[in-house]
Amino acid sequence: MTSSLALKPNKVLFIATRQIGDVLVTTPLITKARELWPDAEFHFLGYRGKLDMLKGNPDITQTIETSDRPGFREYLRLFRRLFQRYDLAIVTQPSDRAYLYSLIAARKRVGVLGGHPQGLTELDKAKKSKSDKQNTWKKAICLHTVDIDYFAQHVITEKLRLLEAFYQDARDLFSKPISVSAPVGEAVTPSIACQLQSPYVVVHPGPLTAYKRWPLAYWQTLLTWITQQGCQIVLSASPAKQDLQLNNDILSLLDEETRKHVVNTAGLLTIPQAGALIRGAIAYVGVDTSITHLAAACNTPTVALFGPTPPTNFGPWPNGFVGNQPYQLRARSQTVGNVTILQGPGECVPCRKAGCEDRASSNSECLDHLEPSQVIEALQKTIAA
Repeated sequence: MTSSLALKPNKVLFIATRQIGDVLVTTPLITKARELWPDAEFHFLGYRGKLDMLKGNPDITQTIETSDRPGFREYLRLFRRLFQRYDLAIVTQPSDRAYLYSLIAARKRVGVLGGHPQGLTELDKAKKSKSDKQNTWKKAICLHTVDIDYFAQHVITEKLRLLEAFYQDARDLFSKPISVSAPVGEAVTPSIACQLQSPYVVVHPGPLTAYKRWPLAYWQTLLTWITQQGCQIVLSASPAKQDLQLNNDILSLLDEETRKHVVNTAGLLTIPQAGALIRGAIAYVGVDTSITHLAAACNTPTVALFGPTPPTNFGPWPNGFVGNQPYQLRARSQTVGNVTILQGPGECVPCRKAGCEDRASSNSECLDHLEPSQVIEALQKTIAA
């Protein structure tokens, strides 16, 4: 593809109004935009409490936080703060609200457009038709748009393609090593630091939603094996009630000797502190969640347990990869750079549904059938490398 729009913006606004992982995967886009516009000032708009992944990012001059459900007064303050302050807005999520913010903030914009898997069911086709209609006005206000492809296009590629209109040859976007920028580390508290013993493995069992969980008994088997190799385990979790409970449930299954070698940091770490902790680990094991992406960005050997999510769309990016797609859609085990992705068996894998019952509280049989022996084998190779 060959195209180019002459644009030298003085101020650029990046918009990512979703979760912390969605913020992290914009960092290669920010880095590439800095190469295009070395003198521009970059600001970043996102939800309150979700921007820690940008801590210390040298390319971001200012972050702007907003509620995920702003009231009228907050909307008014944000309107006054944003109104036509930017030459370009880069919309990295397909939500209507993100596009409205871009319309208020900037003279020109590029953005991601939502979509749905094609050719699966009549319901999918109906959803896609509705999505296409919703996208009409977004296309009309943009210089350039990029369609989401949940199965074939990696999310990093999707974000980088927002800049392809500004290149003579869009293939140049992927001709050099591409890396995700982790936040600047922050020292963990002394009460945790004094418990750490090298070598240690960071383990993060809790996903945002239940259908991405791995069975409790499997964690018990894995953690027991890790301590038998002479490694300490550092259990990580967000402050969310269900994640704290999950870690406690796992600990309750461990025998006394194994528990002696486990440090539970659940709910005690900021994102920058988690990054610092992960950088010191010999390996990381986690489910499909934002901290697993952080581990990969920290260049720590990372073992990621994937169920319904297509790794071709949201697998943790292996830093330094050259090209636009690191992964296969389906493979029981695949290693690229510092990242190993494991998937359970089944022709339906990955389905991109919310578990087998397509709801947040569902289980996922593909994860139920992802045996501990497969994870142990992958971790053993990772530690030995």
